[in-house]
Amino acid sequence: MSAVPDPDPRPPRRPATRAVEAGRAANDRSLSTPLWATSTWEAAGLDDANRRATAARGAQFYSRYANPTVRAFEDAVADLEGAESALAFASGMGAVATVVLALCSAGDHVVAQRQLYAGTLAFLQGPCRRFGIDVTLVDGSVPGAFAEAVRPGRTMLVVAETPSNPRLDLVDLDELGRLRGPFTVVDSTLATPLGQQPLRHGIHLSLHSATKGIAGHNDATLGVVAGEAELLDAIWAYGVLHGATPSPFDALNALRGVRTLDVRLQRQATTARRLADALAGHTAVGEVRYPGLPDHPQHALAATQMTSFGSMLAVDLHGGRPAASAFLDHLRLARVATSLGGPETLVCHPATSTHASLTPAEATACGVTAGLLRISVGLEDPDDLVEDLVGALDARPDDYR
Repeated sequence: MSAVPDPDPRPPRRPATRAVEAGRAANDRSLSTPLWATSTWEAAGLDDANRRATAARGAQFYSRYANPTVRAFEDAVADLEGAESALAFASGMGAVATVVLALCSAGDHVVAQRQLYAGTLAFLQGPCRRFGIDVTLVDGSVPGAFAEAVRPGRTMLVVAETPSNPRLDLVDLDELGRLRGPFTVVDSTLATPLGQQPLRHGIHLSLHSATKGIAGHNDATLGVVAGEAELLDAIWAYGVLHGATPSPFDALNALRGVRTLDVRLQRQATTARRLADALAGHTAVGEVRYPGLPDHPQHALAATQMTSFGSMLAVDLHGGRPAASAFLDHLRLARVATSLGGPETLVCHPATSTHASLTPAEATACGVTAGLLRISVGLEDPDDLVEDLVGALDARPDDYR
């Protein structure tokens, strides 16, 4: 008679549970991950020093190569993304630059969408082209646009961002995942790993500015990318030379943020939908973009590939820049700042801040108008936020004509 196997001690866990449980391999019995605030480790002798120096992503050699606190954060993100591995960087742009330069060389071709964070767009159109990497920009919301732009044998990388910053346009992840030939990377910052999982759609790499929703408290600056271990080891080999090294202090803060990501995102998404409904009906508002609104042009797509519609909305005001300026001047609770994903509700004017580097033509292509505002919804009471934002619109009605 065969023995009955023991039940699995770790049954499949839902995302909220994984956010609490992940990244604890180095904890022993400590509930909090230890902070390894060190740049280097002592070796036992020549052979041990050589082993540490030549090991891929060795955790106790030199913190530019790896750090146990940073590795705990990476493990947590990999768990949430359903990935074999993850790799952290000093910032979201550190992640973008390292991935692109690790995978692309002079003569290679990159396809990217026009609706990108302006820093990513500037990197692709500036340093990449200066290094001889050809870049083609497409409208990522148009079906088939990425596939049509791929040049077989030359296109090394396809770069997408969904939802996009700042107008929350979406890319069809299934369509992108069906591409064969180039590597595919999706900037999933605005969604967070609990809002969507690009790897489940066949994408090679899911990238985040973990400074934002993942860390979630405006006290850490980090980037992270998740995917297959072999691919990330190759990116790491270049990354130690590129030097966008994450701080263990920031990794610890971000890991703390991971623990509460589910409850924060639920509250923020619920409030974001309420604000979107309240603002959409105001006479001062030309358009509200939120993936959860039925009138978002890609709402059906959002419903199929997003598990949360997120904490971000874009509001285009009648009256252009003067209207945007008047609105910001009359806010009393929401703050004027350019980050996102934290506990405070933040409002920014992309045309003069996050996307100020764009030419007028580039801004038009990205949908960045003079009246566009990006709102990152925080954790304040929803009633207070509705009163604040609607009150700011009501304060100067003549500005919105």
